[in-house]
Amino acid sequence: MENIIEEIRNLFQSYSPAAILSIAKIPQSGSIRIYFRITTNEKNFIAAYGDNVKENRAFIYFSRHFKKCKCPVPEIFAVNKEGTIYIQEDFGDVSLLNKLEEHGYNDYAYSLFQKSLAALAQLQIEGDKNLDYSYCITSKEFGLQAILSDLLYFKYYFLDALQLPYDKEKMLDDFDKLSEYLSKADYKYFMFRDFQSRNIMIKNEQPHFIDFQGGMKGALQYDVASMLWQAKASLPDEWKNNLLTYYMDCTEAMLNKEIDRSRFENRYNGYVLIRLMQVLGAYGFRGLFERKAHFLTSIPLGLRNLKWFLKNKTMGIDLPEFQRMLNRIVEDDIIRRFEPVQANEKTPLLVHINSFSYKKGIPQDDTDNGGGFVFDCRGILNPGRIEEFKKLTGRDKPVKDYLEQQTKMPGFLNSVFDIVDITVEDYIKRNFNSLMVSFGCTGGQHRSVYAADALARHLRNKFQVKTVLHHIEQEGKKWLNS
Repeated sequence: MENIIEEIRNLFQSYSPAAILSIAKIPQSGSIRIYFRITTNEKNFIAAYGDNVKENRAFIYFSRHFKKCKCPVPEIFAVNKEGTIYIQEDFGDVSLLNKLEEHGYNDYAYSLFQKSLAALAQLQIEGDKNLDYSYCITSKEFGLQAILSDLLYFKYYFLDALQLPYDKEKMLDDFDKLSEYLSKADYKYFMFRDFQSRNIMIKNEQPHFIDFQGGMKGALQYDVASMLWQAKASLPDEWKNNLLTYYMDCTEAMLNKEIDRSRFENRYNGYVLIRLMQVLGAYGFRGLFERKAHFLTSIPLGLRNLKWFLKNKTMGIDLPEFQRMLNRIVEDDIIRRFEPVQANEKTPLLVHINSFSYKKGIPQDDTDNGGGFVFDCRGILNPGRIEEFKKLTGRDKPVKDYLEQQTKMPGFLNSVFDIVDITVEDYIKRNFNSLMVSFGCTGGQHRSVYAADALARHLRNKFQVKTVLHHIEQEGKKWLNS
């Protein structure tokens, strides 16, 4: 990591004489690329590192091309000779999803969605002109094979993981029919591929787009389906319908001609289904196989999205086996598999969470329950060995950033969550009243404090369970209710 930061520093200094105040790693989400924020006195920049040079080249080329078309994409300022690091414009940390969560479903948020769709139509249609699709990472076009690939992704990583019986040959026949049907779209231009509110940054009340390196030529409807049916955004039905109409208005204005709206909507519904399948496949892969909690908790949202779609939309194509299995996976018993038990005001369970120092000994459980979990954090790199962190704790941002970005703490905690969740869920169901979980490190100051806070936050968010947090070395014998 230090070598990468040094390379970023050298590349930036070859581009600008501005003094660098800091280079901070940005927490990763689903991407394998690593992003850093470069801070100077005048403004910030984003540096990206990735060893997939073909992917980097695609993003850099698309960005420069779309910038010439006056689309709201980041300007690329510098690229190293290996093609592994590039420096781009910084649009800040506030996404369209953040705005929606902050303001709710009001006129202001709706206007931002309208602005985003208008900018999308411009990027798709104007950006398609003279675009060299040989830069695409995989296929140049989202055609029959690419559509089938998304359906198989859903099959292998979600449907098969449920272990439900179905006729595999008939299912593949239906996949072929649907792929053939959707590949014959009327309007094919640049397809963003992952156009959703997390990838739309809001700066100066205007939308700006990131993460379009997976783009290719494809149907206009796919990106609109991605945005309006994003499970996390959970847009009201009225918004979905009205925003689709608004997007068709924008498309007609960009094309300078009318479109067959009925035909457009039929294909749109098909691409909604494809997008829902692709998302469930991603949730399955990241959640069921990689055991990442965020994706597991998103599965019920995705299934409920699909359930509403099946009840209210049609595509004009008969897919009997596929339709049968889709109706099966949105039944309540399947959705309940992924919904954690929720505590309520009558739930007696209280989870005591401690951080402690192994030099002082493991804390005792004074309740009748006894026992509980003790997790040793000493296998994680110790921030206390770094001079600038010695007087800080696991609650201070520099230490938290270090643990999240430069140690194996995230993976450690994911494993802890998996283990503790089993017991918490069982204890809620059985009306048990107490559980103790303790995290120890050398001094009870950095790693154990961070881990205890993280578990308390996780349990409250997932189970709504009451917790009592006790940082023994930091607070003596003072108990903090949280």
